[in-house]
This record gives sequence, C-alpha cells and structure tokens, in this order.
Amino acid sequence: MKADFINPFLNSTKNVLETMCQIHAKSKKPELKKGNKSYGEVTGLIGMASEKVSGCMVVSFSESCILNIVGNMLMEPPKKKIDDDILDAVGELTNMICGGAKAQLAKLDHKFDLATPTMIKGKGVEISYFSDAPTIVIPFETENGNFVIEANLGDK
Repeated sequence: MKADFINPFLNSTKNVLETMCQIHAKSKKPELKKGNKSYGEVTGLIGMASEKVSGCMVVSFSESCILNIVGNMLMEPPKKKIDDDILDAVGELTNMICGGAKAQLAKLDHKFDLATPTMIKGKGVEISYFSDAPTIVIPFETENGNFVIEANLGDK
C-alpha cells in the first residue's frame, strides 16, 4: 500500500472523533497487520474502489472505547453494553472517517467510490479483505480504551 494513503485515514479519524464526539485520540506507530481477525468487540468495514485501486477501510473498537465515543456523540451517558444503537453509530463513524479520507485522497488524485459499511459484533471475527495488498494498522488510544483503523488498498 502506498504511504500517501495512510495520512488521510489518520487525519480523518482524529478530525471525526474530535469534532463529532469530543474525544481526543492519540495515534501510535502504524504497523503491518498479521492475520485477518478483528481487533475489537465491534468493527465497521467499508469497501473502497477507484479506477486503479481497490480495497477497504476497517475501524475496530474495544467495548469501553466505543461505548464512551457513542455516549459523547449522542450527548448521553455511555450505555452499558453494545446494542443495535451502538452498531448503527459504528456504521456512521465508519462512513464519516472513510468519507473524510476519501476527500483527502481526492486532493491527491485518487478518486474513490465507497460501499455501504458493514458492522461486525464480536472480537476476533475473521475478516475477508477486498485486496491481497498488505493491511496497514493504525492503533489509537483514548482515555476510555483503544481502537484501530486498518487500510487495505492495492492495485487492481
């Protein structure tokens, strides 16, 4: 995966969480993903395709992290467990983060179409990626837990 694809996902994630959820997320060093299992208890996956590149973006949250993010997003106390409302919010966050990255990638002459996000509940769920390219994982820390963004984009 090209290095210029990483920063748009990093920047968009921080922007969405800070503006929509009032959450400060600190990014850690990106790394190559080993295996194909989901990181957290709830995951959003969205397909991306352009004329030359295709793949997907994945965002996967620990339970404590997503419950607090959604509570802030809705200006409500955090829920006690993951339910359908949390899954819907993960879909919205997936759309917003990927949409922000898409806008930044367009400025670099990479124009992507996006699929409808899919939400997955459960830790360690096997993910089928849309590209055979290596998957870049960007870990994030928040005061209420961790999450990761994964970008898997490769030439068609």
